[in-house]
Parts: sequence; C-alpha cells; structure tokens
Amino acid sequence: MIRADGLVKHFRAADGTLIKAVDGVSLTVHPGEMVGLLGANGVGKTTTMRMLATLLSPTAGTASVGGSDVRTDPLGVRRRLGYLSATTGVPDRLTPGEVLASFGRLHGLEETAIADRVASLVAALGLASCEHRPCGRLSTGQRQRVSLGRALVHDPPALVLDEPTSGLDAVGARDLLDLLERMRSEGRAVLVSTHRLHEIERRCDRFLIIHSGRILDERSRDELAGLTGGLEAAFFATLARGDDA
Repeated sequence: MIRADGLVKHFRAADGTLIKAVDGVSLTVHPGEMVGLLGANGVGKTTTMRMLATLLSPTAGTASVGGSDVRTDPLGVRRRLGYLSATTGVPDRLTPGEVLASFGRLHGLEETAIADRVASLVAALGLASCEHRPCGRLSTGQRQRVSLGRALVHDPPALVLDEPTSGLDAVGARDLLDLLERMRSEGRAVLVSTHRLHEIERRCDRFLIIHSGRILDERSRDELAGLTGGLEAAFFATLARGDDA
C-alpha cells in the first residue's frame, strides 16, 4: 500500500553546501499493518513522510501509495492517503466541524457523506464538547485531534502520521492510538513517527530506525527486544552502531 524505493532528497544550503536529508530510504507498509518510523530530530523522518505525501518531490528514487506514483499521479496519492504533519495547524476562526466539512468538500465528498463522516469523526476523536467552538479557543490536544480528523475525513486506506500524539495527554494519546489500531485492523496501512517510544512499543508490527537519512534497521518489536531487552535500548544501540559506521 505504501512503498518507497531508494528515496533521496537533497537540499542546497544558503552557502551552497549540499545537504543529504534522505539518502536512499526504502520501505513498505502493507494493508493491515502499522509501522513505526523512529529517529532523532533532523535525521530524515519528516522529509521522508513529506515525500510520501507529495509535499516534496524526491531528488531520486520512487514512492507510491495504493499504486499511485508520487511523481506522476500526486492526486491519486492524496485520494488514498491521510497525512498528518507535525507542524501544520488548524484555522483559528473555524470550528472543528467546519474544518472537517471543508476538507471533505476538498476531497469531493457529497454533502450527505460529509455530514455522516464529520459526525463519526467527532465521536471517534472525542470532539463532541467542542465541535462548534472556534479552533483558536481549543487546547493543544483538541487542535491535534482536529488535525487528525482532517487527515481521516476522506476515509483513506493509507495513513502517514508525523508525531500524531504531540500535545495530547496520556489519556488522549491512548485513545488516539487505540483508534489507529482499529484502523489497522480494518485493513489500513499506517506509518507513524513518534519520539514517545513507550506509546507505540506494543502497538506497531515493525519498526524502522532511521539515522542520517538512511534506514539502519528494520525489525519487529520482539526481534528488537530480543537483541537488547527493549525497544528503547534497541533504538539507542542501533544509533550507536550507525555513528560508528
């Protein structure tokens, strides 16, 4: 469902220096699978996800979502993909219901379908108490839930989520991850990045550890834990091997 083969992204700094943000990333996320993309800040996670979401054009390599190529069929990718950015906010003057309805229209949904979808997402994301309140008056966690709803409004078969639990308290993060697990069980492909390793340690089918723009390791949680005793220890041990290479 989500596939990348040898993805490369280079940027040119103001002084002319070539920055290799992503350096040959290959990954696959199958339907009914949740995969965690782990790495420190600035190692290529967000750049990789933005290429998958067609927001950045790859310097080299290929990627596709549901068979639609990110270069040649970006609209097809966007129809099949729900993308949550770690930085994109929601409009302060619109209510959660208005935000979700607006994005439903952008995706070409009929008004009756939009009403049903908004009601479903408001309930699933715990937004009933603030559905008609301007987003500028919402808490950080509530705004994050609206952002997730915006990514889900067209009911996509694939999800790419960059720090989805950012700003959520422990209960909110648990509820959101429970929702993602239900979506995975319905056959969706889910790629998620987070710094909160404890939140997804028992939830993801596989983990990809990225460092300096390259995938250093790819294993299930049990395989990683068998090496070091836990996901966090395996993560830091893998980074250390990458630094030594």
